[in-house]
Amino acid sequence: MYAMLIGVAALWGAATGLLVPRAAYRFSVEPDDAWRDACPAGHTLTGPGRGWLGSTRCTTCAETGAAAAVRAAAGPGHAGPDPLGDAGPDPVGDAGDGTGEADGPGTAPTAPTAPRRNGARYAPHILAPVVTALGCAALAATTGARPELAVWLLLTPVGVLLATIDRRVHRLPDQLTLPAAAVAAVLLGLAALLPEHGGAWLSALLGGATLGAFYFLLFLINPNGMGFGDVKLALSLGVALGWYGWAVVFAGGFAGFLFGAVYGLVLVVMRRAGRKTGIPFGPFMIAGALLGILFGGLAA
Repeated sequence: MYAMLIGVAALWGAATGLLVPRAAYRFSVEPDDAWRDACPAGHTLTGPGRGWLGSTRCTTCAETGAAAAVRAAAGPGHAGPDPLGDAGPDPVGDAGDGTGEADGPGTAPTAPTAPRRNGARYAPHILAPVVTALGCAALAATTGARPELAVWLLLTPVGVLLATIDRRVHRLPDQLTLPAAAVAAVLLGLAALLPEHGGAWLSALLGGATLGAFYFLLFLINPNGMGFGDVKLALSLGVALGWYGWAVVFAGGFAGFLFGAVYGLVLVVMRRAGRKTGIPFGPFMIAGALLGILFGGLAA
């Protein structure tokens, strides 16, 4: 039963993690820009949830690439109709030979190859499902069948999404951080009404308020070193950590700073950053909170 619970949690993480890359691509824009609604080639993203849910493969780009390969296979003298009725750009950036590289002068003609459908990918799509699956499996292993596990499994894909966005553009969108805090508080309140729960709702609320206030203080002291998005993220992380008590709040919060400091030190040693170089702190906050919740689940 225990192994089955972990397996189901891992499958849930993998399935929800598959939805992260497209959402991260759409959210990863500069502060004054609108959310992306098209692939890099300009094709409108379609699918469930007004285009927010779906894979990172643009169907139009894939079809265009297939048409380009068919034309290349027919040879330069082919005068037949375009199978798709569209002579759009080659998505792999070549001269239409289907190899993905432009031919230089004097290069012997190469044999036509099959369509490179991988060229239709517009965002990484492997890491997020793997990380989400591992995180959900670890939470199931430490929490067991207690009611709060459902809350952790629902919040984990959101945490991976926020970490991905912050890593790419140093942003934590309000559309994710604030609802996450509210959802965590409400769902943990429901979990507290069920038998066999391992935490306390009041301490969860106090943990969110305390960690949020601490980050807000850091923001006031050094606005250039601590973004206001981190303050809002701290609310939801504090709620989750506070569920298991103050020791877990302290441990999870400290772990986030420790992870960020180690990462920054490594960059400085490798001469890839200076002491004043900004780094996305959200992923380290989330990783620290995950570690704290894992320990809290084991101790509860």
